[in-house]
Amino acid sequence: MKCVDLFSGCGGLSLGFENAGIDVVAAVDNWDKSVGVYNDNFQHKCYLHDLKDEEGALKIIRNFKPDMIAGGPPCQDFSSAGKRDETLGRADLTYHFANIVCSYKPVWFVMENVERIKKSKILSDVVDQYEKADYGLTAVILSAEYCNVPQARKRFFLIGHLNDKNNVLKAILKKNLNKKPMTIRDYLGSSFGLNYYYRHPRNYSRRGIFSIDEPSPTVRGVNRPLPPGYKRHAGDPIDIDLSNTRPLTTIERSYLQTFPKSFKFEGTKTNLEQMIGNAVPVNLSTFIAKGILEYCESGEIKEIKQQSLFSTIEQFTMPNKALKKKSGSNLIRR
Repeated sequence: MKCVDLFSGCGGLSLGFENAGIDVVAAVDNWDKSVGVYNDNFQHKCYLHDLKDEEGALKIIRNFKPDMIAGGPPCQDFSSAGKRDETLGRADLTYHFANIVCSYKPVWFVMENVERIKKSKILSDVVDQYEKADYGLTAVILSAEYCNVPQARKRFFLIGHLNDKNNVLKAILKKNLNKKPMTIRDYLGSSFGLNYYYRHPRNYSRRGIFSIDEPSPTVRGVNRPLPPGYKRHAGDPIDIDLSNTRPLTTIERSYLQTFPKSFKFEGTKTNLEQMIGNAVPVNLSTFIAKGILEYCESGEIKEIKQQSLFSTIEQFTMPNKALKKKSGSNLIRR
């Protein structure tokens, strides 16, 4: 199965898909720094292109004739770390992604975003658009620590299969979840040479000291040292020496995103922290890709009981919340 990765960043989703056995043939991103890192690590090319230019993107895609289009449109306007205002402009890239998919009509598409997108009008709009284009959809929220990632990172995935029913992947994805969350020690042992580390909180009402015997909190694009005079939070371990507590390095944080040690990161610390924090964890991408391939290899499309697209699979998927249908063309213009 051939795939083109849009909004590829430095390549977390691409690498995870390749590890699962999907042939990623090209990628597209609009940040020259991440495009440079991507091209240092893959044999195929990542194109520097603004995906608001849908026709230009489609021209690139058609050259490769992929069976799948995947991508994570920028999430800052939905993210709890961002402005949480989808009118600011970057959220419109979710529409552009949908327009590109519905124009090219690959057999599969995968869209990744933050959990908060489930509350957005944009998601309602594009779900309607995909259904009008004859895609059966599976919508899930996965917590990465149950998907071979040592990080408590919740991510929304909308997976489309042309001319299929809704929710065909849910049973497979649920079955493949780990029974217990993965800790840093589970994944990396004691290779960091520490038992506790500092992760800068968004505000000081949250704890800042974490153990390697738990999943890390979400890796963000911000990484700062322990500030002088840091006041212990009630949730911090009480018996550790703060003078010996440090933040994780940039490269250590890439390991929490499950990039391999062989992956080459070149650039300023600020740029690398941003692209690592923005990346889809490699192993989370592999988890999704393996679920798709398992469904394809089953050789059958099982009869799926008709249900809301957003029916619940325990804590790993979207709460039961039907989306209102809308009328209109397959392409949404903003």
